[in-house]
Amino acid sequence: MLYLVIFGLILLLIFYSISRIGKKKVAPFPQQWHPLLLERVLFYRNLSKERQEVFQKRMMQFLSEVYIDGVQLELRELDKILIAASAVIPVFGFEEWYYTNLSGVLLYPDHFNGDLEFDKKGKSRNIAGLVGTGRFEKQMILSRKALYHGFMNSSDKSNTAIHEFVHLIDKIDDFTDGIPERLLQQQYTIPWLKLIHREMEAINKNRSDIRKYGGINEAEFFAVASEYFFERPDLLEKKHPELYKMLAQCFKQEPGI
Repeated sequence: MLYLVIFGLILLLIFYSISRIGKKKVAPFPQQWHPLLLERVLFYRNLSKERQEVFQKRMMQFLSEVYIDGVQLELRELDKILIAASAVIPVFGFEEWYYTNLSGVLLYPDHFNGDLEFDKKGKSRNIAGLVGTGRFEKQMILSRKALYHGFMNSSDKSNTAIHEFVHLIDKIDDFTDGIPERLLQQQYTIPWLKLIHREMEAINKNRSDIRKYGGINEAEFFAVASEYFFERPDLLEKKHPELYKMLAQCFKQEPGI
């Protein structure tokens, strides 16, 4: 009998040890971040006090799992705040979400080009953010300038960081194709594609207020429409009710309500 008890305790100890592998301690939320979030992040400001506390915990969980590095810049608290907020906003409707396809975020001072050059010598520096591939797999690269701008103007319907995190959500099934299989139930896939193509056609014929970049392909449409959804949900619902309804189903939330 004693041997069985000892054996059971050993199994429990092994199970506990395995369950702790890879789990990092989540730091407490710095209270000085709260006024910065209120000032900079409209989504957060529109939440109730209780939901703001949930948002804070989700931010800290994200920061415990993903590293953020500055490239030729010194990281500021605000950099971490806005990146973490951008990660939480699109998945806030889910009780738990882990960006399993992201290990780190590299923050550049300014826009960059396809060779990841951001100084004045680099040509065609027009990229504000991207989700890495190849040797940059599981990396996101963001321009600090674009990151700040996304939270500075709440009426322009665009936010680079949210755009890139939506690409990551889309890519969880290994395909960045505008069909977020983890979010969209199978029976909605065909109606979603029909809706995307109808809206893309309107964009490309200059008959839509959705940003023109959304007309490039299905993946970019999903990311651009999601920016609009989180930045100006009231306007999207008014001008594109069917798209608003579909995105609300995808993200399991209605921002501002």
